[in-house]
Amino acid sequence: MIPMAATDLEQIVNLCKRRGFVYPTAEIYGGFRSSYDYGPLGSLMLRNVREAWIRPMVQQRDDVVLIDAAILAPPAVFEASGHLANFTDPLVDCTNCKHRFREDTLEDPNTCPNCGAKGSFTEARAFNLMFKTEAGPVEGAGSTVYLRPETAQGMFVNFANVLQTSRKRPPFGIAQVGKSFRNEITPGNFIFRTREFEQMEMQFFVPPADGPKWYDYWCATRLQWYIDLGIPAESLRLRPHDADELSHYSAGTSDVEFLYPWGWGELEGIAQRTDYDLKQHAAHSGQRLDYFDPTTNERYVPFVIEPAAGVNRSMAAFLLSAYDEDEVGGESRTILRLHPRLAPYKVAVLPLSKKDALSPLARKIYATLTERYMCDYEDTQSIGKRYRRQDEVGTPLCVTVDFDSLEDGAVTIRDRDSTEQVRVPIESLVNEVAARLGF
Repeated sequence: MIPMAATDLEQIVNLCKRRGFVYPTAEIYGGFRSSYDYGPLGSLMLRNVREAWIRPMVQQRDDVVLIDAAILAPPAVFEASGHLANFTDPLVDCTNCKHRFREDTLEDPNTCPNCGAKGSFTEARAFNLMFKTEAGPVEGAGSTVYLRPETAQGMFVNFANVLQTSRKRPPFGIAQVGKSFRNEITPGNFIFRTREFEQMEMQFFVPPADGPKWYDYWCATRLQWYIDLGIPAESLRLRPHDADELSHYSAGTSDVEFLYPWGWGELEGIAQRTDYDLKQHAAHSGQRLDYFDPTTNERYVPFVIEPAAGVNRSMAAFLLSAYDEDEVGGESRTILRLHPRLAPYKVAVLPLSKKDALSPLARKIYATLTERYMCDYEDTQSIGKRYRRQDEVGTPLCVTVDFDSLEDGAVTIRDRDSTEQVRVPIESLVNEVAARLGF
């Protein structure tokens, strides 16, 4: 069955709140606009998205290493990168209702979308998106620091360190997963655009002449990653940027876009950053950030190809693509057809009864499976209701322990998508689960 992707964002918002994926931040105090907390299931799914990215981008490659750079950095880093001067959005105020907007997102630049006033906008002014704070006990000159607006700069300033300690040589990559912070003027659309978010970025350093080849490679590779994890190909597209969209450092950028309920939106950008960043940091720091190739006796500053994805945006796209509604036994059900690698729980262990005779065996099975997989254990309400709950949170497999299990040493495995049930010996359960999940 082909999933019926959610057509209304509220379908996902409601499910996320009801089942513990995403909560509004500080909800008991009225919330905090465009900020979210990830609950028991959401935090697991975020972790799974990260790991699903690290696995092909780092673990399965010998030319990419992983680092974890600091979130705070001194102004010198962002002066060199151009963020202090260029990381801005055009901000306008409505003089009638006092709301603020990004000028470049207004459908009608002469009409306020909030109050409908005509010609009420102020002149656009550049608004820097970085969060600034003070480091140390005394405020004043020299104590200003910034929260990083992207993870990229930590990889550039550590280029020489990684080159020396990892003994990698171009072409090679430095990858990182971590939080970034942007003081967005108009955040919104649930977890799609927030001021605090998580990125999965990689800087791939290549000989200058090889830049176009690797750019094409990473565009194709990153698009395929989303398809492999369950997003239909027709819900994705690769859109090259027009010349007037390009960042100040880019010689070419393409976005992997997803068809959200409100239209096409960016999931990931793949940029040709050329040698801009390394040259800027070398000039501002006075340190050499180049590479000497002993085979050609050539010294050069590598060009950089950057695939940069959002963990939160990816999670939203995976949820929207997995959402489905169907009927089982004449009853409607909501189901998340998540790829097994993304599902918060891989297996749910469900004893048919809470009676003492079944609990020890069910707990033993649960303990065995949790050595390898994140699992859930449920022993309340009818087995049908428990199946429905697990379907709704995307659990691929349910293992039911019944009174026959005490006699025949077998349990029932139920598949989330097909609802097929198969009897399996307990001694071969782990191997059966691994075969069905694919890992």
